[in-house]
Amino acid sequence: MQLSPSAAAREHLATLETFMREQVHPAEADYAEQRRAAGPDDHTLPPIVEELKARARALGLWNLFLPDLSGLSNLDYAHLAEVTGRSPYLAPEALNCAAPDTGNMELLHLFGTAAQKERWLAPLLDGVIRSGFCMTEPDVASSDARNIATSIVRDGDDYVINGRKWWTTGAADPRCELLIVMGKTDPDAASHRQQSMILVPTATPGVQIVRALPVFGFHDQHGHCEITFTDVRVPVTNLLAGEGEGFAIAQARLGPGRIHHAMRCIGMAERALAEMTRRALSREAFGGPIAAQGVVQAQLAESRMEIEQARLLVLKTAWLVDRFGAKGARTEVAAIKVIAPRVASAVLDRAIQIHGGAGVTEDLLLSRMWATARILRIADGPDEVHIRTVAQRELARHRPAG
Repeated sequence: MQLSPSAAAREHLATLETFMREQVHPAEADYAEQRRAAGPDDHTLPPIVEELKARARALGLWNLFLPDLSGLSNLDYAHLAEVTGRSPYLAPEALNCAAPDTGNMELLHLFGTAAQKERWLAPLLDGVIRSGFCMTEPDVASSDARNIATSIVRDGDDYVINGRKWWTTGAADPRCELLIVMGKTDPDAASHRQQSMILVPTATPGVQIVRALPVFGFHDQHGHCEITFTDVRVPVTNLLAGEGEGFAIAQARLGPGRIHHAMRCIGMAERALAEMTRRALSREAFGGPIAAQGVVQAQLAESRMEIEQARLLVLKTAWLVDRFGAKGARTEVAAIKVIAPRVASAVLDRAIQIHGGAGVTEDLLLSRMWATARILRIADGPDEVHIRTVAQRELARHRPAG
């Protein structure tokens, strides 16, 4: 098992490291100031991000997440995703590799018709529009996707959509022009054949973006939105793949996407560890640097060991997905969805503790990154669902035949 990046990926890594050091990290203060000046209810992209996008594109750091375009494997991109995770609110979008657009672009690339690709995939790849993925609903336990109640009913040459979604990331951004909506086209079919996905332009009559939901008080620039669909009518040509294919194509979206999320979590954890180490060396208490205290050293050591373990598991998963697809790495894909946010949360929590009062303020990124890591233990399915998957597959290995 070879977990090192390819020669092409190493070149991109060197370029990305320089880009992060010289342009992304110095821009974080400008981004924060532009967001403060705009206010929490303004979800327009700060100008500094458009500047970074142009620079990244000129450097060839663009759409690297999609193997058919970049020529990189999932394993290659995993190494790059970790680096972008060190500045999670700037770097992914600067490279046009931010969620949920990456997953939506993968769906359109894999299952879209020629017309759907021309209308939606091309501008997404060009970074001129954004998109949302509407799956989670407030009125049902969406951890079981079979519970989704939004209806997609055929009426002649149209589908009519009615339902209520929330936590649709990206929908508050004025550039969000497309929603991929998951709902039921046949409630009487077998449980995994009831769901379909359909493309809904945000400007369609009956689509209402009700509100952008904060995460622990933090208002994301793109917004995590509650959306209602009231007699929303779109042409049948907007269906993605076929009726009843929603559950299957959702699974196809998960493998690479979870690798991206997991490695960005590792990047956040690495940044937190670096910042807590610097803090421990620079702050004095009880006659010396707090780094001399055994309890602090234990926190640093635990963090380093957890990060290394998590990284190896995610890279192994990427290697398996490259060779056997998401189905062939189902146990590992479920496991990293639990492990990576858990490790990031733990390391960030220790970093906050070592920074004391400064750690919980917005003067540092630590509290916001902690909020991001914490929500990832629920987003894309709560930890409990993925732990159940790992347990079931482990039990299956040891059950007697028949």
